[in-house]
Amino acid sequence: MTADEYNRFRLMLEKNSGIMLGQGKEYLVTSRLRRLMERESINSITELMSAMERSRSLQETVIDAMTTNETLWFRDEHPYRIFREKLLPEIAAQRRPLKIWSAACSTGQEPYSLSMEIEEYKKRNPGQLMAGERILATDISPSSLAAAKEGVYQQLAIRRGMNDIHLKNYFDEDSDGRWRIRQNVRGRVEFRIQNLQQSFAMLGKFDIIFCRNVLIYFSAELKTDILRRMHASLNPGGYLMLGASEALNNLSDYYEMVQCHPGIVYRAKPFSGQR
Repeated sequence: MTADEYNRFRLMLEKNSGIMLGQGKEYLVTSRLRRLMERESINSITELMSAMERSRSLQETVIDAMTTNETLWFRDEHPYRIFREKLLPEIAAQRRPLKIWSAACSTGQEPYSLSMEIEEYKKRNPGQLMAGERILATDISPSSLAAAKEGVYQQLAIRRGMNDIHLKNYFDEDSDGRWRIRQNVRGRVEFRIQNLQQSFAMLGKFDIIFCRNVLIYFSAELKTDILRRMHASLNPGGYLMLGASEALNNLSDYYEMVQCHPGIVYRAKPFSGQR
């Protein structure tokens, strides 16, 4: 791969997925695309890019291969503690349906973790959240969404953050040693493909958006655009949860920081300016 080929490929990847590759990541492209190129009998990155322009399916397959699908159950403690101790009680008190969006959900660990938290909350607080709950989980990767929809996990994936109590209460072991999530957890989760560069208008409105550990892969301009559009997707006073290493910059007209000691969540502010 020449330097020119790499630069053209990373620009194409950013245009179609928002993912930014830094300088010197040729090895990453090579390692993730080698098998795909061999399978398609494609001999160079230039040939691959030409084929991508002709085939939407191949373009999606390449983006899928380049997507980082690093995830685990109940990733980081603070967001889930804030969710169960602050956000759920606040919304339950309003006695209306709860709507959550898990953006960039990968293979489903985050939305299923949220669903388990809801199950636990309802056990502790009988009669609350009677209006129902819906979790929309989206990702750009078709293969990740297919795995998430199946809701079946190998032992290695289960052990990445799952404790024995939740495993016993919310999973069944298949004959092949894999673990299948139960219907009371998976039933409130809907999976849908979504490129965060594209419009959210058809997704509806949400009380809480989890958008964690994905914005770090985007340019500052795209990150700001996504966060503004997510604000428009939140109900008045709704909440945005970001990853531990992510923060809002120059968006104080849209969100206010809520300190939860420890942890931070962002509340949507009324916005009267031009979008």
